[in-house]
Amino acid sequence: MSIVFEKIKAVLKAQWGYESFLPLQKEAIECVTKGRDSIVVMPTGGGKSLCFQAPGVAMPGMTVVVSPLISLMKDQVDALLECGVAARRLDSSMSPNEQSAVLRQIYHGDLKLLYVAPERLVTQKFIGLLKTTRLSFIAVDEAHCVSVWGHDFRPEYRELGVLKNAFPGIAVHAYTASATEHVRRDIALYLRLENPEVLVGSFDRPNLVYRVERRANMIEQVCKILDQHKGESGIIYCIRRADVDELCAQLTDKRYSVAPYHAGMDDDERRRNQEAFIEDKVATIVATIAFGMGIDKSNVRYVVHNGMPKSVEQYHQETGRAGRDGLEAECCLLYSGNDYRVWRRVLADMEPEAKAIALQKLNDMYDYCGGVTCRHKAVVGYFGQDLGKENCSACDVCLGRLDCVQNSLGTAQKILSCVVSLHQRFGADYTTSVLIGSREERIIQNGHDTLSTYALLSDCTRRVVRDWIEQLVAQRCLTKTDEYSILNLTEMGWRVLKGEEVPRLLKPSRVPARAPQVAADSWEGVDKGLFETLRKLRRRLAEEKNVPAFIVFDDAALRDMARRRPKTPEAFLEVRGVGEKKNERYGAEFIAVVKEYCAAEGIERDPSPISGTYSATSRPPGPTQNPTCGNVPHHERMSEIRSTHPHAYEAWSQEEEKRLREYVAQGRKISEIASLLGRQPSAIRARIRKTETGH
Repeated sequence: MSIVFEKIKAVLKAQWGYESFLPLQKEAIECVTKGRDSIVVMPTGGGKSLCFQAPGVAMPGMTVVVSPLISLMKDQVDALLECGVAARRLDSSMSPNEQSAVLRQIYHGDLKLLYVAPERLVTQKFIGLLKTTRLSFIAVDEAHCVSVWGHDFRPEYRELGVLKNAFPGIAVHAYTASATEHVRRDIALYLRLENPEVLVGSFDRPNLVYRVERRANMIEQVCKILDQHKGESGIIYCIRRADVDELCAQLTDKRYSVAPYHAGMDDDERRRNQEAFIEDKVATIVATIAFGMGIDKSNVRYVVHNGMPKSVEQYHQETGRAGRDGLEAECCLLYSGNDYRVWRRVLADMEPEAKAIALQKLNDMYDYCGGVTCRHKAVVGYFGQDLGKENCSACDVCLGRLDCVQNSLGTAQKILSCVVSLHQRFGADYTTSVLIGSREERIIQNGHDTLSTYALLSDCTRRVVRDWIEQLVAQRCLTKTDEYSILNLTEMGWRVLKGEEVPRLLKPSRVPARAPQVAADSWEGVDKGLFETLRKLRRRLAEEKNVPAFIVFDDAALRDMARRRPKTPEAFLEVRGVGEKKNERYGAEFIAVVKEYCAAEGIERDPSPISGTYSATSRPPGPTQNPTCGNVPHHERMSEIRSTHPHAYEAWSQEEEKRLREYVAQGRKISEIASLLGRQPSAIRARIRKTETGH
């Protein structure tokens, strides 16, 4: 391993408090150290920024980071400064004096990382300035913006191709969280990358719990989610500005802590609302797609889509704003068939080629909404990957929150037959009325109460039948035509009528849903009372420093503190995400709070062993106070896991056993081993215990 790489590892520990790499980070950093152009696709929360930040600190010279939004630059620079890194941004929101100060630092070579917008970077004047200093490399963040096939195309990104000519011999590295193969080709083409290394990580975010519901009583559904996440940060996305204003007003009337955000608002008001959300002064932001790319907030615990996004890429990007700290987060999508029609109207005036692409993406998104396969499997499948398991234990399908109709084929045939008997001349609402046997005047006048399909589903509610029609539309059995959304059978629909295809129809589940395993794993061993106490301290310190709370420490770090309960600066350094600078700044205060809490509660400080990494001879954690499981003896906890999560005890191959031993010997964290082996952390802990105890 090179001297430079060893220096990067030392920087990673000293500045950020991390001892090992997440999947693909090592390979991405090696591209930087070798000076080879690269395209790196890693999921949000996968440690993408560290792939250029850590080398930027360790290598000689200054690294230029291209970023599309001022808010994103500000958050990243603030976080870097907290870690003791010489980083600055240069943007139009800064005063002339502030900009001059940064320009002097560039000229004198005092910076390690400089964040700039693409528009500034490609000007001849700025390129001339950069030629007077030593450049390490150039990192292009949010690189998908270069492609019309991406979900957030920005023409100014295509101008970045001039950098390869302006700085010969300087490597350019492109980073993004969402990029199909087509988008990756565009990135290489328009940035003029030279034989780039293309590294594509898993598109799966196993800590996100996906849920999809038909939107019925919107305000009731949204309030239920907010009530489940009291005191936590979240985002609610709406399609239209008017939807944002209406929902925000309703939630404000119900005394929820919310603020609106959309492009129709005054710039200052929009900025104030965003800052209030970032600084935890407002719990929930209600927004259109205008909000998000610039948000580097790690402790978002839920994302609600109050309307279907226009593409799976957009959905993947927006849900990726939840759980960036690696802890569990809920992503709930509330949709209706009207969302599809709204988006079609929005896309109507696009250029023919772009419109065809957008409509295909819209159809893919609608298929996702109406699907009944594992949500994680569907998302990664869209990006051309295989989840590698049938049950993710983190979506409504796999957690038993959905239930299929026993005779889906027969029910579907009744609905399709009714559409045919109505000569394919009516919409979903009218068809539903006929199927449930409504005595509405228009049905009687049309003589449709005499049809053989009249009242075929009279034992079902209007809402259920209406849902089934939408599910058949999503599964391409029915289509809606013209502005009146008249139902017509498709080729697939005719095959279903003949019994040649079998669709799947859902009904509200009566089976008690299982809790997501990811939540149990992330809270394991954590004293929840101490966690809340540490959150209060973090909030006070953040307010004193005028920075977002997560920049002081993210939720994952606080949970690890509440798990380890450190009593010395050396023990505090072992907490996830605590580097030397943060230990120096905050260690004494957090250790004092831990001491006071443990004394009041009569519990042990710095219990051993509960390390986040394991050597080949160490023992895994024993019973601890856990908010999910309570104070449960070890053998009872194992019995519970075996009965409720049998996948954690699936057979292990010899190759998996070998890799597990190697990872344990390397001192890797449980969560990292789980990711590398594609298993739940509970399965890894159980296997380590079995290996060490023999049972």
